[in-house]
Amino acid sequence: MRIPAHSVCTAIRDDIVAGIHERGSRLTEELLARRYGVSRVPVREALRTLEAEGFVVTRRHAGACVAEPTAQEAADLLEMRVLLEPLGAARAARRRTEAHLKVLRGLVRLGQERARGGGEDLRSLGGWFHETLAQACGSPALTSMLIQLRHKITWMYSVEAPADPLESWAEHGAIVDAVARGDGERARAITALHTERASAAHRLRPAPGGERPEGVRDSQHPVNTPSLRH
Repeated sequence: MRIPAHSVCTAIRDDIVAGIHERGSRLTEELLARRYGVSRVPVREALRTLEAEGFVVTRRHAGACVAEPTAQEAADLLEMRVLLEPLGAARAARRRTEAHLKVLRGLVRLGQERARGGGEDLRSLGGWFHETLAQACGSPALTSMLIQLRHKITWMYSVEAPADPLESWAEHGAIVDAVARGDGERARAITALHTERASAAHRLRPAPGGERPEGVRDSQHPVNTPSLRH
């Protein structure tokens, strides 16, 4: 598989998230360069970036390895998302562009159509929705943090499909309506409730070998937020 050198980091990260490179496994520059069809230089640079992001660790006598997050670190990520995604939505209500709104509304329409028809790609559409919402917040640092959080959560957790996908997409629609009106507080509140509900459906993936660390909870206890009626 040959990919552009500047995309090596994304490719390795995607393969880590997908479990192709298992947690704890070694990441050898020579083998990675061969896999992605590039020289070792972009691979080395990618591994440094992924180490800064928390996907890779450097071990004495072993070199670069895929990180092995603890159960507590995984739970912390869900709690961080519950706190940061509402902030991103509130910022988006003040800073979004018409282009962002067009994409968000299109995703909501498509998600609702697929939910009614029992579509199988709702999870990828939901990811696209939340990444677009993160980009609409107008803060590169917050956008990067939110997208990294979603990648890491996808890596560490499996997610049960919502019992009522139409309700989930109705919440997406309500977030977009609040963002479009510039109502930051409502966008924050709806997103907080939506993110808490989503967090409850997350189940920690077992470590390689199939064993789950003792005392692991599937998801963090939700942070208190105001209840909403739609």
